[in-house]
Amino acid sequence: MDDVKDSLGGAARRPYRSPLRQENARQTRQAVIAAARELFVTRGYASTSLNDIATAAGVARPTAFAAFGSKPALLRHVLDQTLAGDDEPVPVAERPWFRPVWDAATPADVLDAYAGVCVLINGRAARIFEVVRRAADQTAEIAELWETLQRNRRAGARMVVDHAFATGPLAAGLDIDRATDILWIYNDPAHYDALVTHHGWSEHDYRTWLSSQARHALLGP
Repeated sequence: MDDVKDSLGGAARRPYRSPLRQENARQTRQAVIAAARELFVTRGYASTSLNDIATAAGVARPTAFAAFGSKPALLRHVLDQTLAGDDEPVPVAERPWFRPVWDAATPADVLDAYAGVCVLINGRAARIFEVVRRAADQTAEIAELWETLQRNRRAGARMVVDHAFATGPLAAGLDIDRATDILWIYNDPAHYDALVTHHGWSEHDYRTWLSSQARHALLGP
C-alpha cells in the first residue's frame, strides 16, 4: 500500500505552470533586454551596470540578475534577440525573411536576396556589434563572445555560398572557402554602421552596393 501511495503521490506532483506568470516573466525579460540594448549602445558595455539596466527597465536588480545571471549573459541575450528580431526560438535561416535566399534560382539572385537579409540584420545589430567589439578588449568572456560572432557570421556566409554554388557556377578560379571569406567580409555589420549610420546612406543604396560588390567578387564581371 505504501508503494502505491508513493507512486500515486509522485505522479501527482507535477510542476504548476501559470500562463499569466510565464507571460509576466517574459515581459520582464523583454523590458530588461530592451533597456540593456539601449544603455549598452548609448553608454557602452563597461559603463553600464546591472543596476542601471534594472532601473531603466523598472525592475529590481535581483530580478534582472535572476533572469539572466550576469551582465555578459544578458549581452548574449541582447545579441540573440537583436539578430533574430524577437524572442522566438527559431534559427535565422528558418525565418520567413530569410526565405528569399532559399527560393533564389541563380547565384546572382541568391546574393541579391542575401543583401536584403544583411540590410535587415545589420540595421538591427550593427550598433550592438560595435558594443561587443569595443568591450572585447576589456574581458576574456566578451572577447570569446566576439570570436563567436565572427565564426557565426562566417558560417552564415558559407551557408549562402553553398546555396549559390548549388544554383550555378561561381567566378572562374574561385573556390568555396575563398568565396566564403569574401562574403564574410561583406556581411560585416560595421559596413552598415559606417555607411548608413554615420554617412547617411539610405538602406536602398547600401543594399545595392552590397549586392553589386558581392556579385562582382563571387561571380565575376
